[in-house]
Amino acid sequence: MEDRPDPLDPRDRPIRSFVLRPGRIGPGQQRALAELGPRYLLPYAPQALDLAATFGRSAPTVLEIGFGMGDATAQVAAAQPQTDFIGVEVHPPGVGALLQRIAERQLANLRIVQFDAVPVLQQMIAPATLAGAHVWFPDPWHKTKHHKRRLIQPPFAALLASRLAAGGYLHCATDWQPYAEQMLEVLSAVPGLVNTAGAGYAPRPAWRPLTKFEQRGLRLGHGVWDLVFKRSS
Repeated sequence: MEDRPDPLDPRDRPIRSFVLRPGRIGPGQQRALAELGPRYLLPYAPQALDLAATFGRSAPTVLEIGFGMGDATAQVAAAQPQTDFIGVEVHPPGVGALLQRIAERQLANLRIVQFDAVPVLQQMIAPATLAGAHVWFPDPWHKTKHHKRRLIQPPFAALLASRLAAGGYLHCATDWQPYAEQMLEVLSAVPGLVNTAGAGYAPRPAWRPLTKFEQRGLRLGHGVWDLVFKRSS
């Protein structure tokens, strides 16, 4: 059988959805990177992860892209010990902060990849292996000229969908309505993805923690839009 092309060829995507900005790393975060990194950081490699070997067990695996400072990630992992989680983030302060939370909560079911999510998905995650994927509050890139940097675009959405197992879910959330509308349009057009909310937005699942930023926005009357799609086949 002829190999099918990857839904997202890196040569077709020279524009990154993130910018590595200089950020101050606190001493605790720096110490966590040095002391806990060797245990909980998965180095990028152009080969599929053996998930059972990575976590020492066979369990459903959920991938989170862009976890920020890791508060919500740690809360979800602590509340779902039966599920394994892999967080992907490029910014060192956030990686260090999540490593601290892993140690504080003794989370054996959480690992981190500090690398661009696109090659991680392409190379390290085998097709049809994920029970779920989270993309919570990605950078909305407000200016029209920057919309091309938004993460949820058709090629990336197709790549994400290809890594979900049958019945696996993709959960996106944003507090920027124009981006929510784009997400809804893009995800609705991906073959094999089904909107669990019909043709609209989903209620926030009770298990998704409210971030501090989100809570502040809600107090100010800002909206938040959740989108939950499932892989049908």
